[in-house]
Order: sequence, then structure tokens, then C-alpha cells
Amino acid sequence: MNSKPKARSYTILVIFLVFLVGPILWMFVTSFKDNIAIYKIPPEWIPHKPTISNYLNIFKDKLFMTYYFNNFITAGLTTLFTIIISILAGYSFSRFKFKGSQILIMAFLSVSIFPVVGIITALYSTFKNVGLLNTRTAVILTLTAANVPFCMWLMKGFFDDIPRALEEAAYIDGCGRLSTLFKVILPLCSPGILAIGLYTFLIAWDDYLYCLTLITDDKIRTLSNGISMRYLGELSYDWGNVMTVSVMASIPLLILFIFLQKYMIQGLTAGSVKG
Repeated sequence: MNSKPKARSYTILVIFLVFLVGPILWMFVTSFKDNIAIYKIPPEWIPHKPTISNYLNIFKDKLFMTYYFNNFITAGLTTLFTIIISILAGYSFSRFKFKGSQILIMAFLSVSIFPVVGIITALYSTFKNVGLLNTRTAVILTLTAANVPFCMWLMKGFFDDIPRALEEAAYIDGCGRLSTLFKVILPLCSPGILAIGLYTFLIAWDDYLYCLTLITDDKIRTLSNGISMRYLGELSYDWGNVMTVSVMASIPLLILFIFLQKYMIQGLTAGSVKG
């Protein structure tokens, strides 16, 4: 009796899996083809003569390695600053109640509803006026500001769930406010810290529009912009290099997602419910 609904469910899951995983597998397979094999019709689903020349060419490309290094710097510093600010802001909103605090929280969260294209011109003008245009600082500050509202709200949910009695006991033992936060409270919020760290790193690693607008110097350009500027031509594309670069760009995200996605999901769902 239940065989037909199960078969229908499995069929739908397989279709979704093909749509989600298919492009990733095709990208990976294409990275081992030369351009002659790539343009064959019908296409070679499995390369008859796989080659690693695309990977060798990429590793010899100094600009690619520069883009890759810049991506780690930008995403890493953005994640670090976002975690620090979100912890302090979330703890403040959780423990210090004052008139208008809820309105202020909603004001912070409302920043996230504005589309990037609606604020990018103002950001460009602001950073140009203060002399930070075409610097990593501009991108890191922008990405941090974009991620802090959600991460702060998530951390507030974790702090709200921790009994104040633990802090009072720490005060009696002689701990100050900051030592209590870092020695007593934060160890209990490690799932939330890991969740916002992973979330911010993924967003910063994949950023395209902010970096495209605020950075024009090849020496500090990030990977997403580097791929579009260097490997995608106006009239023709070297698809072997494009797919190889895309595979290399996806590896850190795949590693993080495969090994840590369980903790990220637990942290995101727990924090959002507790708040």
C-alpha cells in the first residue's frame, strides 16, 4: 500500500539530486578535459583522455594564487571581526535591557532587507570620500557590517537561554563582566559561535558584487572577481581553465560544509528558536 508514495518520494529526491549535484559533477569532469573535448557534440560525459594540464596551468598562474590568497584574507578577517562584534552586541542586548532596545534590534535587522544594488553606490561614495576605496579594508568592513545583524541576533538567542545564576555565581567568585563572558558564558555558546563563523565565512568567500565595486587593483582582487575578469573573455572562453578555477574555488567550501554542516545547522536552528 505504501510502495507507490515511497517510490514517488524517491523519484522526486533523485530529480532534485540530479539538479543540485549534476552541475558540480559536470564542472569537475570538465576540468579534466582539453578544449577540443569540451566542444565535442555529443559531449563526453566521461573524458576519454583525461588531462591535468588545466590544473598545472592554474598553479603556474601567479595571479590566480594571488586571488586565492586574497580570498582567504578577506573571508578570514571578515569572519573574525563578525564573531567578535556579534558576541559583544548579542550579549549586550541580552543582558542590558533599556527603553527602546527591541526597536534598536529591529533597526539592526532591517538593514539586511535592503538589496546590495540599492546601497552599493552610497558605499562607493563613502569609501571614496574617506580614502578607503580600492582597499581590503573597505571590503572587510562592508562584509562585516552586512553579516553582523543576523549573527548578533543569533548570538542573542543563545545568551538569552543561559541562566543568569551562572553569571551571579561567577561575580561572587570575583570574576568581572568580561572574564565572566569569556570564561563562563562563551564555552556554553560554542555551537552558536561555530555557526556564525561558518555562515560568515561562506558569505564572504562567495562575495562578488561588493568586491567588484570596491576593488579594481588586481593585487587585492578576490577570487570571484578574478574569475570573471581574467578567465571569462568578452568573445571567447577557455572553459577548461574556468572550470578548473571554479573547482579550486569550491574546495574550501566543500570541505567546511562536508565536515561542519551538521554543527552549522544545529547552531542556526537552536539560536533562532531560543531568541
